[in-house]
Amino acid sequence: MLKKQCLATKVYWHTIKYNNMQKQIAQLQFITQGETAQMHIDQVEKALESGCQWIQLRMKDFGDATIIDTAVKAREITLKTGAKLIINDRVDIAQTVNADGVHLGKNDLSPPEARAILGDNYIIGATANSFEDIERLSKQPVDYIGVGPFRFTETKKNLSPVIGLEGYAKLVKQCREIQINIPMVAIGSVGNSDVENLLKTGMYGVAVSSAIAKASNPVDATRELIEILESHHKQ
Repeated sequence: MLKKQCLATKVYWHTIKYNNMQKQIAQLQFITQGETAQMHIDQVEKALESGCQWIQLRMKDFGDATIIDTAVKAREITLKTGAKLIINDRVDIAQTVNADGVHLGKNDLSPPEARAILGDNYIIGATANSFEDIERLSKQPVDYIGVGPFRFTETKKNLSPVIGLEGYAKLVKQCREIQINIPMVAIGSVGNSDVENLLKTGMYGVAVSSAIAKASNPVDATRELIEILESHHKQ
């Protein structure tokens, strides 16, 4: 089992020690959505404008050429602000555009396979739907785990059973009992009003999509999320 340790360094970031390397994992992660490539780019710009520093580019139903072109543009934008760019599913595209990392679903390449391709410098996140998933992933070369769904979400097909607040609290307790310390972010239709209660369960952070992408004012919605995190840390 690879040793991973989570150390607080900033309000919205934790540093992961992994094989003598340090990687920053954001507590607020934004996942793009949209029917056109331009919608994804617009969302990246709005999220970064308001202070979000972690973008996951998720383009499930697009061709390779469009994904690569959009990822190149997103990489250019994130480099200007110092934000992290994570590519959903596609290890090859993450490597092609020199992204910061990749997020792997349960049907994608395994974390060991992705690590063998990308090397130690890349951030690798993975999806979990149960404690068994988390326990399995904790023994693999992943830097964070997206755990969900929190509730029903329209952005994902073949949805697993929802977890809810009580489910997250139970998962955190189970992890602490066997000293699994890898950062876990709640995902799946997480709204601004959910964040405080999710953090109180002991979850490390949140990954949001519609809360920003479908907000009437995405900039204000993102700033509100950051304020919620800041308030939580002051308690």
